[in-house]
Amino acid sequence: MTPPNVNTLWGETVVDELAKSGVDAAVLSPGSRSTPLTVAFAQHPDIETYSQLDERSAAFFALGRAKQTGKPTPLVCTSGTALANYHPAVMEAGRARVPMLLLTADRPPELDDSGANQTVSQSTLYGDSLRHQRTLPEPEVHDRKLRSLRTAISRSVATTTATKPGPVHLNVPFRKPLEPTVETDDVSETWLDAHPLATKGRDGPFVQTTQGTPALPAGDHADLVSAIESAERGLIVCGPADEPTPDRSALAALARLTGFPVLADPLSGLRFGPHTEQDGVTILGGYDAWADGLSGECAPDFVLRFGASPTSKPLRKRLAALAMADPSLRQYLVDPTGGWREAEFAATDTLVAEPTRLARSLADRLTSPDGTPYADRLAALEADYWPLVADEDRFFEGQVVADALARAPNPSTVFVSNSMPVRDMDRFARPSARELTVLGNRGVSGIDGITSTALGAKSASDDPLVLVTGDLAYYHDTNGLLALDRFDLDATIVLINNDGGGIFHLLPIEAHETFEGYFRTPHGLDFSATGDLHSLSFARTSTREGFCEAYATSFDQAGTQVIEVRFDSDASHGVREQVQSRVEEELL
Repeated sequence: MTPPNVNTLWGETVVDELAKSGVDAAVLSPGSRSTPLTVAFAQHPDIETYSQLDERSAAFFALGRAKQTGKPTPLVCTSGTALANYHPAVMEAGRARVPMLLLTADRPPELDDSGANQTVSQSTLYGDSLRHQRTLPEPEVHDRKLRSLRTAISRSVATTTATKPGPVHLNVPFRKPLEPTVETDDVSETWLDAHPLATKGRDGPFVQTTQGTPALPAGDHADLVSAIESAERGLIVCGPADEPTPDRSALAALARLTGFPVLADPLSGLRFGPHTEQDGVTILGGYDAWADGLSGECAPDFVLRFGASPTSKPLRKRLAALAMADPSLRQYLVDPTGGWREAEFAATDTLVAEPTRLARSLADRLTSPDGTPYADRLAALEADYWPLVADEDRFFEGQVVADALARAPNPSTVFVSNSMPVRDMDRFARPSARELTVLGNRGVSGIDGITSTALGAKSASDDPLVLVTGDLAYYHDTNGLLALDRFDLDATIVLINNDGGGIFHLLPIEAHETFEGYFRTPHGLDFSATGDLHSLSFARTSTREGFCEAYATSFDQAGTQVIEVRFDSDASHGVREQVQSRVEEELL
């Protein structure tokens, strides 16, 4: 069927090439200037569409899908302030290396710098968060232009998932008429038939991009093997990553054949899973509390780090202190892009190599150690830590997070908010063999868009979703709850409500007279109204027994359940401090 006008042809070509490049879903927000793209997406049989009214929620929803799938879910919006609302999610995707593709409709170039309504400079809005940015050619019935368009689309998709994944921004100018209901004479069936490569593309992406995997040169690889074999107290640290980095089998092989214990961040994909119970593999998760125990005979003499910088501040500071105390201590950062993700500036080496490939190649060169005294010492420290946590009979926020992980369905996806929830998860969530996909937004660590990111992840998985969030994060993204009914999504939302910014208790400002009104900022909001607004089941409790009962029941119910657990912020933080004091007195 012949497109009624050139804008329709342009939109259909963009979407056709996206589908051929492997895109199977898109998130669209209403607007006029983006009409050619929206209609093309809506009518494509192989692309699932999600219509999101709020562009900020839309962008975080797409971010969540990409975290779950490893490929971009394109975003489409109109011109003007619409695309500015994408910016927080773009920043997160850029820093956290999450695939993202933005298609922002724009006014024609002659309106630039004209004062025309809704016309702003769109081409450089997202700064250095992007992997690539360009404004696409203006729509025209032209063979070379359409081939250029297909090339730009296929290459952009490949760039979002390259060695350093991240956001790509394509600005798409359109002149009126925008609607497919307006027919013009600029597209003819004769022209379409005469230019099949431009109009129909190829079988698959117009440009096929093959990504290589960086590896160490043979000599450097041999030197690393020698350093590992010489280490008596080697340590592996795995930071946040949306998929296990290195993958679980490669990490298990490396840990077993080196005898090195593994400190696994809760967002590393490596703290949970069957590999945690393999013989000869020591996975540790309580180090946020006992990191200062990495001293004396428990201090490492070799550190190999994967993923982003660890969530645990005590661990980061301890590794830095070790480096300052012993300048000869080698700390290796493995990064396939050669990027630097180590704000303490204590690492000595960057290994530009694909993590899974490197771990497997190292394991292939190593033989099992005669013993694992260092791993055994740290495992004993960890074994003494967990009973101290379990013996705490006062209900506090950390117990909610730990219970949410320990009692989540197997398998399931657990999404955790920034601020205190992710820190409590780091300290109180014990490693286990259960199949949990634990995700969070640790790129720039904002609390905006948490709900939308979690629901985006749910949209790409049949596993149950648990969202563990705080009251301020819940408040920031109540618009995101609209996705539940619009896209028929179910979730269990654990809402930890301490009436304000509890994380500021960790800062010296806590003792200042401005703390209560300008930092903790109690809000006094009653979130039960969101139950009526979004057709949620809303329950409230302030006891551990009440939470565990409501939590277990939620997985047998249809729809979404919000379980609000209320705490006094000061009292809950006081319990945290007292638990830590016992750890320091008895273990360190």
